[in-house]
Amino acid sequence: MHKIIGAILILAMLGSCKQTKEPVEEVAKAEPIEKLPELHYGFNLDEFKVVHDTVRNGDSFGELMLKNNVDYPKIAAVSENYRDTFDVRKIMVGKPYIILKSKDTSEVAKVFIYQNDKINYTVVDLRDSVVAYKDKKKVTLREREIGGIIEHSLSMSIDTLGVDYNLTFMLSDIYAWTIDFGRLDKGDKFKVIFDERYINDSIYAGIGSIKAAYFEHKGKPIYAFPYISDSTHNILEYFDQDANNLRSTFLRAPVKFKYRLSSRYNLKRRIAYYGYKVRPHKGTDFAAPIGTPIVATADGIVTESTRRGGNGKYVKIRHNDTYSTQYLHMKAQNVKKGDFVRQGDVIGWIGMTGNTGGPHVCYRFWKNGRQVDPFKEELPSAEPIADSLRADYLAYIQPLRDQLDCIELIEQTPVEPEETLISYTQ
Repeated sequence: MHKIIGAILILAMLGSCKQTKEPVEEVAKAEPIEKLPELHYGFNLDEFKVVHDTVRNGDSFGELMLKNNVDYPKIAAVSENYRDTFDVRKIMVGKPYIILKSKDTSEVAKVFIYQNDKINYTVVDLRDSVVAYKDKKKVTLREREIGGIIEHSLSMSIDTLGVDYNLTFMLSDIYAWTIDFGRLDKGDKFKVIFDERYINDSIYAGIGSIKAAYFEHKGKPIYAFPYISDSTHNILEYFDQDANNLRSTFLRAPVKFKYRLSSRYNLKRRIAYYGYKVRPHKGTDFAAPIGTPIVATADGIVTESTRRGGNGKYVKIRHNDTYSTQYLHMKAQNVKKGDFVRQGDVIGWIGMTGNTGGPHVCYRFWKNGRQVDPFKEELPSAEPIADSLRADYLAYIQPLRDQLDCIELIEQTPVEPEETLISYTQ
């Protein structure tokens, strides 16, 4: 009996092994897919001998092409027919370029690619008839959030968070009319939602746009949201949580960064050098290193750009029938009489011309022909959002405001000797 059962089990096992060893129907192998050539700047680089280089002192487009066996008529065609696209006179030292040369023994340059910046480039196609055109690399945007508490300065706080320094300038431009960035307080807070640009998803290419911001200065919260309120001119401006325009008619300071308010408007000022006699100071002094740009605080026409006595080199701007401004002790002016300047344009650089004990710009402010203290004036603001757009604007900013409110604030970490502590937040 046991022998019969054992035999049955052996036969079952053999049958099972047999099933696993039965030939499996062969699956037809797929034909290999032909790999498409990888294109760079729109060209298959495998078809060329590729030369990477940078523009050096003394280089010119013509000399570079002649060295690479391009006929002079083609060089002339580029310089004469494509000046608006590629002005050969303006290639800059240090800019990278690529030359695609033929693979035969002649090694003639077929394509010249000039890198205008990390994203934009210009192609000069020398094959057959000459063609020049501009193009740009594929850029992807990644949204990022940061929040911080100021310990020393906004720029230091942003650097501590591992963010591009240019974000500091972008924030200062947005809040230039409402916050004096030269006089921030310890404990002021900020939050920002912004885009970072990447080439081919991997190469960092700078800050994109600021989608929303929050700044708390002296305990007062000020939100900022971009919005096009004038569809006719497609003008993008920043408005606060109450739909008020953050732009004012005048900037608070003629220097954007790294200045010190060294002397204020004071009609009762006494100076030891003059025996403590009253010597009114009708300007506001912004001290900064020599060469620091001085900007126009509002749009206007330059009425004076000259040098005179204790004022040194200076510029005076008439903004309208009510207001004028003057900027003294310049190292040099960047505008001439009759020029129209926009708010934020560089009109000169800080110097020490005229009567001055150190590098600064004396900023003078006229209202109805009389010099006044700009910090005590109720200066006009730009128009708020129209009533017809207000509901749409408030609905648009609500999710952005909620997102800002949820951003964690990171305190600036003190820098220890010989060690830099950096924290990142996404």
